[in-house]
Amino acid sequence: MRLSGEFYLANTRETLTVRKERAILVAAILHRQNDYDNLTELTALAETAGAVVVDRLQQKVHKISAATYIGKGKAEQLAERVKRSNADVVIFDNDLLPRQIQELEEIIGARVIDRSELILDIFATRAQTRQAKLQVALAQLEYTYPRLTRMWAHLDTVAGAGGATTAGAVGAIGTRGTGEQQLEIDRRLVSRRITELKRELVEIDKRKIREIEGRKGLYKICIVGYTNSGKSTLLNALTDAGVLVEDKLFATLDTRTRQWTPVKGVEVLLSDTVGFVKNLPHQLVASFKATLEETIYADLLLHIIDAANPEAMKQIEAVKGVLTEIGCGDKPTLEVLNKIDIIRNVGELDMMQTLLPKAVCISAKLGMGLDKLSEAVTAQYRGGEALVRVTGSQSNGRLQSFLRAHGTIIREQYLDGSVITDVRLGQNQMAALKSLGANKIVNCQIPIDD
Repeated sequence: MRLSGEFYLANTRETLTVRKERAILVAAILHRQNDYDNLTELTALAETAGAVVVDRLQQKVHKISAATYIGKGKAEQLAERVKRSNADVVIFDNDLLPRQIQELEEIIGARVIDRSELILDIFATRAQTRQAKLQVALAQLEYTYPRLTRMWAHLDTVAGAGGATTAGAVGAIGTRGTGEQQLEIDRRLVSRRITELKRELVEIDKRKIREIEGRKGLYKICIVGYTNSGKSTLLNALTDAGVLVEDKLFATLDTRTRQWTPVKGVEVLLSDTVGFVKNLPHQLVASFKATLEETIYADLLLHIIDAANPEAMKQIEAVKGVLTEIGCGDKPTLEVLNKIDIIRNVGELDMMQTLLPKAVCISAKLGMGLDKLSEAVTAQYRGGEALVRVTGSQSNGRLQSFLRAHGTIIREQYLDGSVITDVRLGQNQMAALKSLGANKIVNCQIPIDD
């Protein structure tokens, strides 16, 4: 692929670079790191991308090789395995430098991609809306830009003004010469396209912020979690949203927002978001800023955890890492242990409940525990109850509607054009009373006498 003339790379790829290819998976782990299975998730990623995994190699290394990451000797051993298994591609669970990929490909004799490129390719095929396609295209280009030297090794030169320097060549004095390397033209095209995509996404971001700000006064809940933890299944179970549900990583990339009534009198907006993974490429986090605005402006996060996954605790830390990266590390969060119906070892669930004592246990697929989840969300929504006496004008329909929708009416009195309402409200709803035109608010510490 070349970038001369028209820029093709910005278009989202319809097929993955590893689709139907025979792949060997490699994970290099430093000796000082904890020894755990890096390849379970990489296998799922590769299979999601359509690759056929034919071999796996998990290798301890004392230090990272600047040339090949795993060292020349191990790279030669990997080359033998590639030849023996007739593999087309080697997928590393690590992020590699362009020069490391180039050196590895020369030794191994097969194409090499790293974890970030694999995830970017999966995102490319999952993107459906224009926003998601632009976000993925930007992330791909920002990943590609420093790797152009490897991808465009031809280093063609473009002769000035007509492409010739011999006598009689077309071109004015001062425009003839050896020209510039094709690489520099490619870099300029990529840089220009990155600028264009960022400009488009800034406009999308502004519209998204205006859309979210238009929901002021509504309690916003965002579902977050590791990919394939059951977020979309939960959104469907609570709201009949009809969101695509697949047993695949990154089944959906676009945010879905639906209205949800956890209990009578409480209405909230519930949003599903893109799933996270460990070591999520920074290019994706940055380019998906507009999608993640739902998380940033949410009043409460529902952290959905696949309790049946043996790596659940590591996945929790990965999600927390991404939330911290986007500025949501301190946001109120309710942990939800999902898929309890398929847990084989009850002791593991007991341990997780000990570590997360406030977590709610559910099965979104079977509808188990959703009533307890509704109660927990309602408690967060209300922030504790308050008994108040609110005085407002009889003509203020907005105030009366709010009190009926969000509180429990105990008594109403009509006097001189005013309505005096004794009502139980959540602490979090108290702030809205003045903006709705309440003339007087009295917080009653003891029950109101009849």
